[in-house]
Amino acid sequence: MKNNKLHRQVFGLKFQNPVGLAAGFDKNASFYNDFSNLGFGFIEIGTITPKPQDGNPKPRLFRLISDEAIINRMGFNNGGIDLAIENLKKRNTDIIIGGNIGKNKATANEDADSDYLACFQELFPYVDYFVVNVSSPNTPNLRELQEKEPLQRLLLKLKKENFKQNKQKPILLKIAPDLSLEQLDDVLEVVTVCDLDGIVATNTTIDRSNLRASKEDLDRIGAGGLSGKPLTQKATEIIRYIHEKTNGKIPIIGVGGIHSAEDAIEKINAGASLVQLYTGFVYQGPLLVKKINKALLNQNVGKQN
Repeated sequence: MKNNKLHRQVFGLKFQNPVGLAAGFDKNASFYNDFSNLGFGFIEIGTITPKPQDGNPKPRLFRLISDEAIINRMGFNNGGIDLAIENLKKRNTDIIIGGNIGKNKATANEDADSDYLACFQELFPYVDYFVVNVSSPNTPNLRELQEKEPLQRLLLKLKKENFKQNKQKPILLKIAPDLSLEQLDDVLEVVTVCDLDGIVATNTTIDRSNLRASKEDLDRIGAGGLSGKPLTQKATEIIRYIHEKTNGKIPIIGVGGIHSAEDAIEKINAGASLVQLYTGFVYQGPLLVKKINKALLNQNVGKQN
């Protein structure tokens, strides 16, 4: 849907509308040209790691139909940076493309910075913004990188690399919904100190409370990140907390349990500048994008940031 009233100016980029496709759908930048025809305002590719990796053993993706949820433990399966770049060179759309970057499973946390820097350097000419993913629950010990000291070290290195470029690109941090308020405050302090451009809130959760699915089904499925309707309220609460704690100074991409136009509007009213779909897109289909944008027009929600 094209309408000037849907345009959003966020972290220096002009979005045709505020509804994006979250990372995880187009891991290798294989389908973004096709997805751009579905009405999205932006598409986030990845998570990309420097080297190709298979990810976790299959089966690793499960629907909880009664909860309108998904559990995944994909494990950053992707073809590596070279394949992503090869595919991004075929870009024939002017839609904004974000690059979600991570580390290879075999890379120790103390060496993780080099993986993120490699992805940043190689992808820089081909994407419009970056998202640093240290919050997936499916790569062993990855979430330890959200701790204050390693996170600040990583982000400052990326910022330093960004300043070497003729024109800097926005860098955002994707956070887990399972952080305590104390941990979240530490993350916000780091984001402020590093002068980051924004936050993506949130990734999938390891929480399994208040689900309709039986304990037997959950035990059978096992570990993984939960997304979809059970995450709706938690993600919105985190967005609201970040927005209020920072006086709205840090742009937020809201993601987690958006299954209706009302869900999207709730996140925007809580403080999100943009929203992203993943599980809601699976359950509701492509028409959800149009429904959200139409509702935003009708209610005149979330003007320019």
